[in-house]
Amino acid sequence: MKEFDTIAAVSTSLGEGGISIIRVSGDKALEVVARVFKGKNNREIKDIKSYSMRYGFIIDKIKDEVIDEVIVSYMKGPKSFTAEDTVEINCHGGVVATNKVLNEVIKSGARLAEPGEFTKRAFLNGRIDLSQAEAVIDIIRAKTDLSMKSAIKQSQGKISKEIDNMRQELLAFIAHIEATVDYPEDDLEEVTSMKVKCKLKGIIDKIDRLLSTADEGKMLKEGIKIVIVGKPNVGKSSLLNALLDEKRAIVTDVPGTTRDVIEEYINIEGIPVKLIDTAGIRETENVVEKIGVEKSKEKIEEADLIILMLDLSRNLDKEDQEIIEYIKNRKYIVLLNKSDLHRNIESNELNELESKFLIDVSVKTGEGLEEIKNCIKDLFFKGEIKTEDIYITNNRHKEVLIRARESLSSAVDTLLHVEAIDLASIDIRNAWSSLGEITGDTVEENIIDKIFSEFCLGK
Repeated sequence: MKEFDTIAAVSTSLGEGGISIIRVSGDKALEVVARVFKGKNNREIKDIKSYSMRYGFIIDKIKDEVIDEVIVSYMKGPKSFTAEDTVEINCHGGVVATNKVLNEVIKSGARLAEPGEFTKRAFLNGRIDLSQAEAVIDIIRAKTDLSMKSAIKQSQGKISKEIDNMRQELLAFIAHIEATVDYPEDDLEEVTSMKVKCKLKGIIDKIDRLLSTADEGKMLKEGIKIVIVGKPNVGKSSLLNALLDEKRAIVTDVPGTTRDVIEEYINIEGIPVKLIDTAGIRETENVVEKIGVEKSKEKIEEADLIILMLDLSRNLDKEDQEIIEYIKNRKYIVLLNKSDLHRNIESNELNELESKFLIDVSVKTGEGLEEIKNCIKDLFFKGEIKTEDIYITNNRHKEVLIRARESLSSAVDTLLHVEAIDLASIDIRNAWSSLGEITGDTVEENIIDKIFSEFCLGK
């Protein structure tokens, strides 16, 4: 079967580098590599010990010539990442050398691995559960130390333990209800109903606690998308450069210099923040600038937070008011730039906006830049960024928890209003099954395939 083929793929990034690693996994991994490996002094690798390495060469079998000088390591299953026999070939980095070595391994009997197939095998072989497998891709894609730490905690089974404990409790409730139904007594059913109802509410509280971390967890993993908007020449590109601490956007006194969207990441205390500098929003006849303005409006719709920049040294005009109207029902911060100049904006002109989100800044001198970061923390993390209690960073997990909570709420409602307690066990079973989707105990095969298809090749 396909799941038991010996597979191979490049596990390092393709490109120039000191070393590339070709990973081979499966029952015939050692046999496959032995066909193309020639050790120093003609030493073979069939007798290699687990967790040891051997120096030699990869040989083109047909031409009988050396392809590359390599070091081969061997990990015997189940004590390997995939829980299968695994061989890793350390060859020279570079696209040509790496691909030639991989091609010889494929020709000698291995199959090219699909995206995520090594991690999928670790899951299918029981070495990790599904939530730990999903954490692997989060580790690879982590943009900050904080998001990396959160992913590592999940890979170590932190969320799995929480879910397993809840599922064990639910299983005990189901058994208790069924025993009561099978051996009825006058008062036993009522006692069981009260006891289970109380404990179910406790599990609902645990699910609520996990769900309460979902929004922060998602931002920790994916970052906050912030769009900088305003009229041309109010300092949007200068702000981007100041926050990045580099000259990323072109800055001139000519209105309309930024014609396209510029996107960059910054790190605010471990939170990845995607900053998007947009073209100035105004009426224009220039075709290129008009396209940029439309893109700016599209980005506003996608943003988690909008930073509106106004020129404090000039009175608000119709274009400023139109932008304010456009963003006032969204999450926003308003920066009154050029605070080093004479103030011409009147306070009553800003009555429509919340004062706590109005910040006087001078991008030129750096005044107010730190306050922007503090305001972002207040808006999204209640002023303090913590990772100890953040578990849920995955939308799939969030959806499963919501379904499980609905089933448990339905069970509690049944126990409150219906005398037949066995009806509640149906909803409890549904909740138990839903929670199993997080760890992979009850998940459907097509969902598993979809999750691993999003992985990179070689992992």
